[in-house]
Amino acid sequence: MKKESIYDLNLARLTQPAQRLEFELGPEFFALFETPIVADGHLKAAVDVLKTERLLTLNFHIAGTVRLTCDRSLDEFDQPLDLHEQLLVRFGDEAKELNDDVLQITPDTQVLPLAQHLYDYIGLALPMKKLHPRFQNEEDDNPDAKTTLIFSTRDHDEAPDNDEPADPRWAALRNLN
Repeated sequence: MKKESIYDLNLARLTQPAQRLEFELGPEFFALFETPIVADGHLKAAVDVLKTERLLTLNFHIAGTVRLTCDRSLDEFDQPLDLHEQLLVRFGDEAKELNDDVLQITPDTQVLPLAQHLYDYIGLALPMKKLHPRFQNEEDDNPDAKTTLIFSTRDHDEAPDNDEPADPRWAALRNLN
């Protein structure tokens, strides 16, 4: 049997219909995963658990900062995070993931591991483009700036051939305009 982690929800110990769990997520938390997307961070996670006869509702609130590396300058910086997520856990015949935010577990399940869910929520909240704050203002200065086409396989001198459609059925549709 696997040793119980501090990031597990022991379902047998849930005595009240509503309960709050709090976790400190630091470097030791991110070290639990083989390929950490974040090496360092200081976050607080609060999980509100609402238990009914057939359903568990877990509301996650994670706030704090994570240490990221800038994609442009390779400088490290602190990225603030503040996110809210919800996970529904229902009881059924077999354990499976029904949706991104809906799990099904068997009624005899004793422990629900939360570490992977916390890690995934943090990973999804990270910006796709990791820019140091001194570069973020440059991106926001001109939101209407035109993008430049760097490469095209079509010769710019030749116009697209719109005279003859590839399929004669489209000709009838063009006449509807």
